[in-house]
Amino acid sequence: MLMIIICTYTLYVFITMYASIMQIGFIDQAKYKDAVLLNSTDFIKAGNYAIAKEKINLASAFADYLFFIAWMGIGVKFLQENIFFENEVFLNIAVVMSFVIINSILSLPFTYYEKFVLDNEFGFNKSTLGLWIKDTLISFVMTLVFGSLVIWVIYMIIYNFILWWLWSFLFIFSVVILINMLYPAFRATFFDKLTPLQDEDLDDKIKELMDKTGFVSSGVFVSDASKRDARLNAYFGGFGKAKRVVLFDTLIEKLTTKELLAVLGHELGHFAHGDIYKNIGLVGVMLFVMFGLFGNLPETLYMEMGLSPEPYVLMILLMLFMPVLGFVMMPIMGIVSRHNEYAADKMGSELGGEAGAVELANALQKLVTENKSFPLSHPIYIFFHYTHPPVLERLKELGVDINDTSSSSLEGKCEANI
Repeated sequence: MLMIIICTYTLYVFITMYASIMQIGFIDQAKYKDAVLLNSTDFIKAGNYAIAKEKINLASAFADYLFFIAWMGIGVKFLQENIFFENEVFLNIAVVMSFVIINSILSLPFTYYEKFVLDNEFGFNKSTLGLWIKDTLISFVMTLVFGSLVIWVIYMIIYNFILWWLWSFLFIFSVVILINMLYPAFRATFFDKLTPLQDEDLDDKIKELMDKTGFVSSGVFVSDASKRDARLNAYFGGFGKAKRVVLFDTLIEKLTTKELLAVLGHELGHFAHGDIYKNIGLVGVMLFVMFGLFGNLPETLYMEMGLSPEPYVLMILLMLFMPVLGFVMMPIMGIVSRHNEYAADKMGSELGGEAGAVELANALQKLVTENKSFPLSHPIYIFFHYTHPPVLERLKELGVDINDTSSSSLEGKCEANI
């Protein structure tokens, strides 16, 4: 059984790295051909950025594989033999959180390099080292506190229920839903500063747009995301009365009012079609399969690893193997997600009125330009990684010829008409 698990993980890493290598080779050739959506200089620059990021992903995937082999071979056994608590609850929390903390520390060099070397080089990073350390420490403390609570609950479920894997799945699935509800509040409290949108005219137009789809929100907020990153973004978070519309200040700065409304119309399309519930449902399926598989592991696996079948061992195995099932599920989730994106684009263009499709197309082009997104990808990479359709396909589906869209979306600094 141990060999089956290792071989499965090895196959996952091989396919992941193969897709990355194909993507690197594809972009390395495509970036010197006719530029698409970008001018020639930015097209090459976006290609270089995509290649650099993919090389980091390659290095990270290989490092994760080495860590996986180390954990399966000696790592988990080392924790079991060197962490002692008479209280079983404390023991389980200490072992699992030690695993989580060690993995987090091992990933820090990649995070730091991407943030302060790669993103600095391409003009994305606006954060300081002090702010990054502060964010990292806050994330660490939150992981320690809430992770310990989750581990405690799962331990108690394993200890008290025969069908522990089913009840554990239901608990973790509930946690996922809770995170989606509380994410905007947590982000506002610990990371970004959210302030109510001050532009009354824009606020009225956004609320008018929301009324058309029945979206009830606790308010429209602006995030000071520019203090960390130059990318453009916006998100809707929460459920029920806790829903918030959050606009990055970078998005407001770069998009015109009509383009901004087209982007929000797209997001409202997701709400109207219940896409967030569909995505949570798919995550639920993945978690159910994961807990079902690992809830019925043969005891011979523990013997092969030289371990006793303790709850913390099972929890560590679940976390080690989660990326594999996520990767297997990704093509299915990607197909569903890309379909949802097309439908949301259609609704966004319809909400924008007669010129809605053009405004959304202009906004998509600006997002490509400002986020330095290379608009072309290898089909294999799209199959395994893309949750959004390639932007050229989205424009084609909107019925918009990129040569007919406003050239202002690609020229100079774009003044937001708000």
